[in-house]
Amino acid sequence: MTRWQPLPATLPREARHLVEQLRVLKGRTGLSLAGLARRTAYSKSSWQRYLNGDRLPPRGATQMLGRLAGGDQARLLALWELAEQAWPQGASEPAAEAAPGPAGPARPVEPAKPSIGQRRWRTAALAASALAALLAAGLWWALPRRADGSAAARPGGVLSRACRSTRSSRSRRP
Repeated sequence: MTRWQPLPATLPREARHLVEQLRVLKGRTGLSLAGLARRTAYSKSSWQRYLNGDRLPPRGATQMLGRLAGGDQARLLALWELAEQAWPQGASEPAAEAAPGPAGPARPVEPAKPSIGQRRWRTAALAASALAALLAAGLWWALPRRADGSAAARPGGVLSRACRSTRSSRSRRP
């Protein structure tokens, strides 16, 4: 069982209730944070922020966790809507400001890395695009060309071997 850190004291009751419910659902899945990240479109660090009450989870993340755990979707989304209204301003926005470093001066916050699911989707999309481009190029190359460089239409049918041989024999008259 995961030992969670205490939720921030400034977290409103509605938001606290949502996070506690998400923790229960996460425990019901039996997945680690890394496992949860592999099964959803959200990174391990994002899940950690959501389940520690540091950030309001996106509606989609809440739905995904609910589906994975077999939770009541309508109740969970109602909790999310209440939490969204009560969540402290700025806490639901991604961290774009500078965070203090270990030595004290501010340093820029790096964006979260895409999850494995997002990377697989991007790879599949790139492969499909490359395949479509290759097919289009192959079709363009296979079209017959006229002397002026424009594409010519193919004849309606293919001549049989016998028909071709009679044509060629007529042109070879002695």
